[in-house]
Amino acid sequence: MSNENYLTIEEIVSRPVFTGVTVSDDGKKTAFVKRTADWDENAYRKHIWVYEKESKRCYPISSGKDETFSAVWSPDSQMLAYVHLVGEDDNKKNQIFVKLSLDEPGIQISYAEEGVNKFVWSPDGKGFYYLTKRPKTEGMKKRKEIYGDFEYIDKKERCNCLYYVKLSKGLEISTETYFGPKDLRQKETDSKDDKNKKKEEIAIQLTDGKDFHIYNFVITPDSKYVIFNSALTPNMEDMDDLTLYLLELSSKKLKKLSNAKNISHGLVISPDGSKVCYTRYDEAGKWFLNLKLELMEIETEEIRLLDVDFQENLIPIRWTERGIMVQWQDRTSMNIGLLDENGQIEPLIAGDDCFVFGSSITKDGQHLAYKKATSERPFEVYLDEEKITDQYKLFVDKKLSKKQVIRWNSFDGTEIEGILSTPKYFDPTKKYPLLLVVHGGPTFASFAIPTDSRYYPMEQFVEKGFIVLQPNYRGSSGYGEKFRKLNYRNLGLGDYEDVISGVDFLVKEGFVDEEKVGVMGWSQGGYISAFCSTYSDRFKAISVGAGISNWVTYYVNTDIHQFTRLYLNDNPWNDPEIYQKTSPMTYIKSACTPTLIQHGDSDQRVPVPNAFELYQGLRDMNVETELVIFKGMGHNSTKPGIHRAILKQNLIWFSHHILGESMDGFYLGVDQDD
Repeated sequence: MSNENYLTIEEIVSRPVFTGVTVSDDGKKTAFVKRTADWDENAYRKHIWVYEKESKRCYPISSGKDETFSAVWSPDSQMLAYVHLVGEDDNKKNQIFVKLSLDEPGIQISYAEEGVNKFVWSPDGKGFYYLTKRPKTEGMKKRKEIYGDFEYIDKKERCNCLYYVKLSKGLEISTETYFGPKDLRQKETDSKDDKNKKKEEIAIQLTDGKDFHIYNFVITPDSKYVIFNSALTPNMEDMDDLTLYLLELSSKKLKKLSNAKNISHGLVISPDGSKVCYTRYDEAGKWFLNLKLELMEIETEEIRLLDVDFQENLIPIRWTERGIMVQWQDRTSMNIGLLDENGQIEPLIAGDDCFVFGSSITKDGQHLAYKKATSERPFEVYLDEEKITDQYKLFVDKKLSKKQVIRWNSFDGTEIEGILSTPKYFDPTKKYPLLLVVHGGPTFASFAIPTDSRYYPMEQFVEKGFIVLQPNYRGSSGYGEKFRKLNYRNLGLGDYEDVISGVDFLVKEGFVDEEKVGVMGWSQGGYISAFCSTYSDRFKAISVGAGISNWVTYYVNTDIHQFTRLYLNDNPWNDPEIYQKTSPMTYIKSACTPTLIQHGDSDQRVPVPNAFELYQGLRDMNVETELVIFKGMGHNSTKPGIHRAILKQNLIWFSHHILGESMDGFYLGVDQDD
């Protein structure tokens, strides 16, 4: 028997996360962001790493609190632009920096008052187009001084505007400000206000932000046009009505491309600049419908639907000389390939045991950078087929749970898949306690890749003797449009049947103790767990993370009201019955399972009243419950210490209620008697 140990909670939280993979157009370099835990400051730090193919060098361009991210190579592949946080600790803003060569320090190029939200190089490499919030007017600033800080909900005060800044202008300002002997810096004679004004004036404003909020944009290769998708306001609800605009840069003439409606993900431009490709919904806001891929001729506005024989969504990444690189999910795999204008797909990296994410491709379509994981390998960054990171070393001499995809039939005959995690030395003749970890979404899925959850300690659960099932319940992505629609006006009820039928299936297989079953989940998974808490007596312990307890409470507090109207097909004033039938609180008098509730007090997606409502209902029914409110946390945590606390609380909760272990340590350093 091996003496290896499973990963600890602290090792899981400390494990680096890779994002923002991008390849230079000459195919010789790639950059990626490596996020690590800073335990001393209770923060995650982001740093760009660069890999040079010829020298095999891989090195960071920043370290410590000096965070960098959003790397973009120049069109000639010689310079690297990126975002750097600038300013005081409580008022840092994203600004564009450039390394003229990789051996030189970065130089600040933008001075956006509200920070840069997104940027791209100009096609000629001489500047940057970027988005920033509409600057506060003098009236808005004066209003705060006189009345205090407040906002008018659903108004257009903070829309994204489009700007252009010349590289040479940014370099000139930065050189005058930061380089050379102090007594020779020309701008030392200027007042602070004059300096700031000159910095802001180097950028050219292209849209005013008064009539729409820009989400994404592309520039034609000849720099003649900007094409962008936009909504009336930055509010999430208005995202269901994205439209396309064409901005002629020489005249600043703006034209609404009215034939393109219900725009969704993806906006890429052809290498010759004549066409743009985007995705859209047949009906606005119908998130569970398949996306349509359309091509538009920019000059004529003629639109052609790409006839793709595919059951899942294709998301355009970049239009190369070899075709449009697209990404798609196929059940529990994530793949990339090239799509031609006839709707044919050439797979680039695909397969049943393959999860590719964050991919980038050169304009000639010959070189790829991406991150990939399999059931036995954690995420690594690759340039073409060469692995350039060593994440796997963190797993050396560590036990890992074995992950496999299993299938069962739900109550109505629908086939459901799930990821089953078992011990390395699994014995099918034994009976194991079972835990279910339910993913959020609902249009997401669980995948058979090494554990990366920072909410549920699956490796520690397995080490304790549990097996873990992650069900891809109806509504999950990767299984086609028909499957995604199965929880339409059926939330909670259909989801519960998918979850409980998975329990029944494993019990019938003979290796699950049906008296020792628990369930947990975050967001939509938290809602399903809350439903299980009040609707069922099949579980011995439950954990509800950022979950919905009452659809009416959720509807009037959330920042995405349309989510509820979409899945329940109306608002609660017109159809109170469907809101009642699908709400966990409706069944509160049947609740009997010990339930842990974890929630952030600054959660706008699933506001905290949902947690208090479930907590008070369970207390009134004399059901054992604990409510933990994480201060300053939104829908998800951004602090390693909070992740550690959430993981520990869940581990102790289920170990106590199912395995009979002590609750010691649940209150994390505070005695209950204090």
